Amino acid sequence: MTNLCATLGVVPAAKKTPSRTRKQTSLKDLAAYLGCSAATVSFVINRAPAADSIPQRTKDKILAAAAKFNYRPNLLARSLRTQRSFIVGVIVPEVSEGYEAAVLSGIEDHLMERDYFYFVASHRHRDDRIEKCAQLLLERNVDGLIAVDTPCRKIFGFPVVSVSGNHHSPGTTKVNLDHDLAAEFALGHLAELGHRKIALIKGQKFSSDTEIRWNAIRRAMEKMRLPFSERCSVQLVGSSPTPEVGYRATQRLLASGERFTALFAFNDISAIGAIQALREAGIRVPEDVSVMGFDDIQSAAYQNPGLTTVRQPLRRMGEIAAEALLKRISEPASTGGNTITVEPELVIRGTTAPARNSK
Repeated sequence: MTNLCATLGVVPAAKKTPSRTRKQTSLKDLAAYLGCSAATVSFVINRAPAADSIPQRTKDKILAAAAKFNYRPNLLARSLRTQRSFIVGVIVPEVSEGYEAAVLSGIEDHLMERDYFYFVASHRHRDDRIEKCAQLLLERNVDGLIAVDTPCRKIFGFPVVSVSGNHHSPGTTKVNLDHDLAAEFALGHLAELGHRKIALIKGQKFSSDTEIRWNAIRRAMEKMRLPFSERCSVQLVGSSPTPEVGYRATQRLLASGERFTALFAFNDISAIGAIQALREAGIRVPEDVSVMGFDDIQSAAYQNPGLTTVRQPLRRMGEIAAEALLKRISEPASTGGNTITVEPELVIRGTTAPARNSK
């Protein structure tokens, strides 16, 4: 396209200013006022990928003119022209403080930048509701789907991106954490502090990350020659998104009589519950037992003491998922099926300390 208004500066005197008495300024009116092509104005207003090649000075003038004349895009016409709804669906286990909320915030940030709207549906870890949620979103003409910690085995026939999902149909773009590196960070930190007897809290059976993270932990323990005991591990039971499941799991662990100097929990929520159970049993954290979480949710830093954890860049993972989905929507020929791996980070706070019997 030759006329991208690359040299747009002073508004040509011959162009008429859109009448302020009109109820609505059209795209053609705005283009005539600016001396640009309607396509150029549309690219900028709708934040289309083609707008990336337009000079920033030009884009600034177009957006300023749109604000001056209170121009609003005709979304219905846009949808009819592009055959898109500019809406995506997001499926999550539940909407609660912690993992899902952080991922959703990243998804929302990127979609809003691109003038996309989204619907959220939660399945409460029920297989029948997963399929139902997807069907309801599909019936509402979403352009694509983001599945957060949700197994989507059905082929939907439209773009799908998963976050922390490991059981998905062919063609799904996956955004996953490097769990092997995360396990090495966590266990390496505890080992450096002299901990050898490390208790483990495994995730619920329905979580997409449970098995892949557990296997990564077992590999890391073997690599570091840390002893593993089935009696010193316990699995979370129940679907409550509160610290209660970690609290109950730790009570079962203590009841077994097994002794340990550190505890590595499946996530921060369960770690917070574990700390409460330890304290009620008269065990000090971190003086008697160090506790390691996973995720680095917002409240982790504000526990007393602050929770040592493996940071999963949840917000960024949401942004990456949204970006990948919109790219697939704009490029229908793309088949997907690739995996985008993000790296974790060790965050050391106050719940870990040297083992009491370490030299």
